[in-house]
Amino acid sequence: MTAIKHALQRDIFTPNDERLLGIVNVCKAGKKKKNCFLCATVTTERPVQVKVVKVKKSDKGDFYKRQLTWELRDLTEVDAKDASKENPEFDLHFEKVYKWVASSTAEKNSFISCIWKLNQRYLRKKVEFVNVSSQLLEESVPSGESQSVAGGDEDALDDYQELSTREEQDIEGMMEMCEFAISNAEGFAEKLFKELQVLDGANIQSIMASEKQVNILMMLLDEALTEVDTIEGKLSSYEEMLQSVKDQMDQISQSNRLIQISNTNNGKLLDEIQFLVNYMDLSKGHIRALQEGDLTSPKGIEACINASEALLQCMNVALRPGHDKLMAVTQQQLLFAELRDTFARRLTNHLNNVFVHQGHDQSSTLSQHTVELTLPKHSPLHRDLLRYAKLMEWLKNTHREKYEGLSRTYVDYMSRLYDREIKDFFEVAKIKMAGTSKEAKGKFGLHGSSGKLTGSTSSLNKLTVQGSNSRRSQSSSLLDMGNMSASDLDVADRTKFDKIFEQVLSELEPLCLAEQDFISKFFKLQQHMTIAPPLAQPETEEADGSVPSRIPHLAEHRHSLSSEKDMVRLMMNNIFHSIETELNSLIALGDKIDSFHSLYMLVKMSHHVWTAENVDPASFLSTTLGNVLVTVKRNFDKCISGQIRQMEEVKISKKSKVGILSFVTGFEEFAELAETIFRNAERRGDLDKAYVKLIRAVFMNVEKVANESQKTPRDVVMMENFHHIFSTLSRLKISCLDAERREAKHKYTDHLQSYVINSLGQPLEKLNHFFEGVEARVAQGIREEEVSYQLAFNKQELRKVIKEYPGKEVKKGLDNLYKKVDKHLCEEESLLQVVWHSMQDEFIRQYKHFEDLIGRCYPGSGITMEFTIQDMLEYFSSIAQSH
Repeated sequence: MTAIKHALQRDIFTPNDERLLGIVNVCKAGKKKKNCFLCATVTTERPVQVKVVKVKKSDKGDFYKRQLTWELRDLTEVDAKDASKENPEFDLHFEKVYKWVASSTAEKNSFISCIWKLNQRYLRKKVEFVNVSSQLLEESVPSGESQSVAGGDEDALDDYQELSTREEQDIEGMMEMCEFAISNAEGFAEKLFKELQVLDGANIQSIMASEKQVNILMMLLDEALTEVDTIEGKLSSYEEMLQSVKDQMDQISQSNRLIQISNTNNGKLLDEIQFLVNYMDLSKGHIRALQEGDLTSPKGIEACINASEALLQCMNVALRPGHDKLMAVTQQQLLFAELRDTFARRLTNHLNNVFVHQGHDQSSTLSQHTVELTLPKHSPLHRDLLRYAKLMEWLKNTHREKYEGLSRTYVDYMSRLYDREIKDFFEVAKIKMAGTSKEAKGKFGLHGSSGKLTGSTSSLNKLTVQGSNSRRSQSSSLLDMGNMSASDLDVADRTKFDKIFEQVLSELEPLCLAEQDFISKFFKLQQHMTIAPPLAQPETEEADGSVPSRIPHLAEHRHSLSSEKDMVRLMMNNIFHSIETELNSLIALGDKIDSFHSLYMLVKMSHHVWTAENVDPASFLSTTLGNVLVTVKRNFDKCISGQIRQMEEVKISKKSKVGILSFVTGFEEFAELAETIFRNAERRGDLDKAYVKLIRAVFMNVEKVANESQKTPRDVVMMENFHHIFSTLSRLKISCLDAERREAKHKYTDHLQSYVINSLGQPLEKLNHFFEGVEARVAQGIREEEVSYQLAFNKQELRKVIKEYPGKEVKKGLDNLYKKVDKHLCEEESLLQVVWHSMQDEFIRQYKHFEDLIGRCYPGSGITMEFTIQDMLEYFSSIAQSH
C-alpha cells in the first residue's frame, strides 16, 4: 500500500500541487468488483482545499488516472455500517449516496479516521459519522499503518515551510560547491555538520568576549531602577495633594450644578409666566369693545372684530399640563367665558334688530316697483350686513346655537320679504301678459280663456279643412275687423311675451345669485366643499356644563347636515320657496294664452339653466330652473302632441276642392316660427325630435285626406300638398328633415306624373286603339312590314282613322282638358302651368310613338298625321294664354 501511495503521489497529485494523506482500496457494493482507490488529499497552497478523489487504474496500461473528485465540504454523512463488528462496507453521502466495500476493515477505519481529522482541522463542518466507533474518532495519534497513512503526513504538512528565494539560492550555491552532494548525500551531510560546529564555537567565543559589556549594562540597569523608585515616591506625594484638590473641585462642581438647576427652573417658570401673560391676557381695550363696543359704526365694528378674534385666540390657546390647576388661569377662563357670552348676546340682539328693521324698510318701498317689471335690489342690505361677516364667523365657532338662531331669524324675515316682492313681481308679469290677450280678444271677438290669439294656431286648431275660396274669404273677413292682421298680431304678441318672460328670468337670476353669494359670505358657508370641515371645539362649556351644539338646525329641518353646501341650498330653498311655484304659474298662463309660447319658454329656460350650471351645477338657481325646465319641456311635448291629434281629427268638405291642407300650412308656420326662435338655442335636439314627429304626422294625414277626398282627385291632393311641403323644407333648410324633403319631392313627382297620365288619358282614342292592335299583331310574331297586309290594319283603315282627328278637334279636346285641370288645382301652389307643361310633354311623346309605328309598319306609304308637333305646341300655348 505504501508503494501505491508514493506512486499516486508522484504521478497524480504532485503535478496538481496536492498531498495525499489517506487512501483506501475499495470496490462498489453489489456490482462486479472493479477495484479503485479513494484518496483524501489537501492542496499545498493556502487556503487549503480538502478533496476526496477516486483514482482508477487505466485499462490500456499500468498507470493510474483521476476519475471523480468531491470537495470534502460537500460531504454530509459517513456511514460505517457497524461500529461493533468488523465490516468493510461504508457509505459516503455527497450529492447522492456512494456505497463502497474496502479491501480490509483496517483500511476502512484508517480512511474514516483521516476524513474525521481533516474535517476537524480544516473545515469544522458538522459531518454526521454514523455507526463509527467513538474510540476511532477520539484517538489523537493513530498507531500502526494508520500513522503511516495519515498522522505522519499530517504532522509533516504542519512543519513544512516553503523555502524563500534567498534560501533556495544559498542551497544551490552550497550544492555547487559540493559536487558530490547528489551522489554522496552522507558525505555532504557530514561536511555540513562540521561547518555547523565551527559556527557554534565562534558564537560561544563571541558571547564570552561580550561579558564585560554585559556587566556594565547591568550596572546601568541598577541605577535606572533606583531613579524609578525616587520618581515613584514623588508621584505618590503628588497624588495625595491632587486628591485633596479633587475633593474640593467635586464640592464646587456640586454647588455649580445646583445653581444651574435653580437657574433652569427659574427660566422655565419665567417662560410659563410669559406664555400665560402673552396668550391669556386680554387688553382692557378689547374687553371694553366686547362689553360696550358700538356695533353700528364702522370703527366700532372693526374694534369688536379685533376684540373677538383676540378673545377667541385666548380661549383656544393650548394649555400645558398643570396650567388648569392654577387659580389665575381658572379666573381668566371664567372671564373669557363671561365676555364671550356677553358679546354673543349683544351681537345676536343687534343683528336680529337689523334683520327685522330691514324687512320692514324694504316692504315700504315695494310700491315703486309695481309699475315696471323689476325686482328690488338688496345690495345695500348685503353691503351693510357683510361688515358683520367676521363676527358671524366668530359666533359660528363659539356659540353655535346663537349662530343657528340668527340664521333662522334671517331666513324667516327674508322669506317674508321675498315672498311679497316675488308675488308682486309675478303679478305684474301676468298682468302684462294678460293685457295683450284681452286686447286681442276685444279686436277679434274671441271670448273664453282657451281662445287662441294667433292665426297659425287657429289654423292648426280648425277641425274642418275648407276650400281655398272659403279660406280666403274667411281671412279677408278677419282682416277687415281691425287695422292689424292676425299674423301681425301673432308676431307682436309672441315677441312681447318673449320679452316679458326673458325679463322675468333676467330679474330672478341675479337676485338668486346675489342672495346665495351673500349667504355663503355672511354665514361663512363654503359653497364648493362637498363635506364641511369640522367646527372648532370651544375651550369652555356652557353654564349647564354642556358643550355647545355643533348640529345646524334651520327652520323645520332639524336633521343633521354633513355639508355646508347643503345648508346654503336649504336656506335658499326656504327664502325663495315661492319662485318655482310662481314660475310654473306664469308658464301655465303663457301656455294657456298661446300653446306656441312653450317654444319661447323652452329656449329661454334652457339658456338660463345652461348659464346657471356653468356657474354652479348644484346651486339653488340651477336646481330650481332645472325643475321648471322639465315643466316647460312637458308643455312643449304637449303642444306637439296636440298638433298631431288635431291633424288626425281633421275632416274634409265634400262640396269644395281640398287645396293646401290647413295643417300643412300650419306646419310651415310652425317651422318658420321655430327656426326663428331656435336659431342659436342650446336645446336644438328637442326641436329636431318634434320636427320628425310632426312631419311624419303630416305625411300620414295628407295621404289619409287624399284617400277620403271625393271632390278633388287623390293625385291632386298628394301632388299639391307634397309640393308645398317640399318647397317649405327646401326654403327653411332644416338639416334633420333632409330625408323627409327628398321623400316629399319623390311623392310630388310621382303623383304629378300619375295625374298627368290619368287626366290626359287617350286624347286620340280611336287612333290609340288602332295602334294597340298593330302592336298586338307584332307581339304575336307578324313582321312589322307585313302588318299593312292585315285586313283590319291596312293603309286604308289607317287613313280613315287619321282623318277623324284633324287639328281643330285636337285643339278643342285640349281646351276642355285645360278647364278640367283648372277646376282641380288650387291657386295657392300655382301648379297649373307645371301640370299643363307636363301634359304637353306626354302628348308629344304619344305623337312621336304613333309616327314611329307608322314609319316601321307602313314604310313608303306617305301617311302622316293631320297635325304636326309644331301645331301641337301652338295649341298648348294658345290655350294657356287664352285662360
